[in-house]
Amino acid sequence: MAAKKESTFINMVLVLFIITLIASAALGAVYEITKEPIAKAKLEKKLNAIKEVVPDFTNNPSDEMYKVGVNDKDTLEFYPAKKDGKLVGTAVKTFTTNGFSGYIWLMVGFEPDGTIHNYSVLEHKETPGLGSKMTNWFKPTDPAKAKASVLDKNPGATNFTVSKDGGDIDAITAATISSRAFLDAVQTAYKEYMKNQKEGGNSNE
Repeated sequence: MAAKKESTFINMVLVLFIITLIASAALGAVYEITKEPIAKAKLEKKLNAIKEVVPDFTNNPSDEMYKVGVNDKDTLEFYPAKKDGKLVGTAVKTFTTNGFSGYIWLMVGFEPDGTIHNYSVLEHKETPGLGSKMTNWFKPTDPAKAKASVLDKNPGATNFTVSKDGGDIDAITAATISSRAFLDAVQTAYKEYMKNQKEGGNSNE
């Protein structure tokens, strides 16, 4: 009787092992199948964001991309946009860890002097209906909300902190933390962009 129970137990373990092996193989196969499409979709989203945030260009900014490390694990990505060989803007993939729900990734487009041309929100986990409003809040079409806009403003001449903290930018209603985080990401990009410009890392020619 004991031998029969032991045999049944061994069979159960063997069946579970086979099921686990098949499941692992299936997950691995699904990952391999979806890995390339996911990577392609992310790249396409990034390229569209570059086009959205800088003036018209004739080069391929991805070919001239360079990176700057800002901590032990994260980097900013810089995409110079040129028209007929002349720098017309730079798209910077920037981030902050200060969001209400963690990381926020943006693509911010700067004109050569550091003025913000446009921005695009790449990734975030902010509260829907509140912090998520950053997608459009900081580029309002309503003139009455112009103080919320970061477009056509230079962080070197404008206080890029929220009005509540004495700054020049109106925060998203009921989402001050997300607003502070957004502006932090923009300022990080601006500081590194201007530092690189001063060091002559990117020529206008």
